[in-house]
Amino acid sequence: MIVGAQTDFVRAFSTCGERMSSNCLFLTKPVNEQTSIDNDAELLRRIGAMDRSAFAEFYDKYSPLLFSIASRILNDASEAEDVLQETFLQIWEKAGYFNPKLGKASSWAAILVRNKAIDRIRASQRRMRLAKEAGVEFAVTAESQETANGAVHGREKAKLIQSALVELPPEQRRAIEMTYFSGLTQAEISEQLKEPLGTIKARIRRGMLNLRGRLEDLL
Repeated sequence: MIVGAQTDFVRAFSTCGERMSSNCLFLTKPVNEQTSIDNDAELLRRIGAMDRSAFAEFYDKYSPLLFSIASRILNDASEAEDVLQETFLQIWEKAGYFNPKLGKASSWAAILVRNKAIDRIRASQRRMRLAKEAGVEFAVTAESQETANGAVHGREKAKLIQSALVELPPEQRRAIEMTYFSGLTQAEISEQLKEPLGTIKARIRRGMLNLRGRLEDLL
């Protein structure tokens, strides 16, 4: 995303925050479903033209629904809030491509937030697998039982993994980061890098062997 567009999004999102915190009660006349669908499509058209007021209106209307979807998938309010903001950033960027002939705006937005939440779960799972496959075990305890020493120890191990990653050959490091930290499948990495799937698999396998060897020297 270009810097200008990102700045516009931040300003538009700030507008949403001001509207949500105003504690005003808006009374609206009931509208039929078709009118609502047409209005939503028009809002997305205006958002595609970087209309901040349209973005704020769409946010007011659908953020509770999208937050509810993310919360059900992630079972974590803080994670859901992050996913909600990521989703509205995507809406800000892609609203101009919305085609009302293919479905309702609410359904389109719901699919976006669902995919974002699932991607976050997959990325988290891959990070955990990276630690396990590299031979590093992270102690997981209840928050109420976590000690300061344990937290520091976990951060130190995370730093060791990052240090070991930096020392890998660039192509191996990139393949591992895309797999475990960006949440991409090996097939998706192959398509994105325009390289054979077998090459990507070999890089990840060699990278993991190198990473394991470097961590054994560090730990």
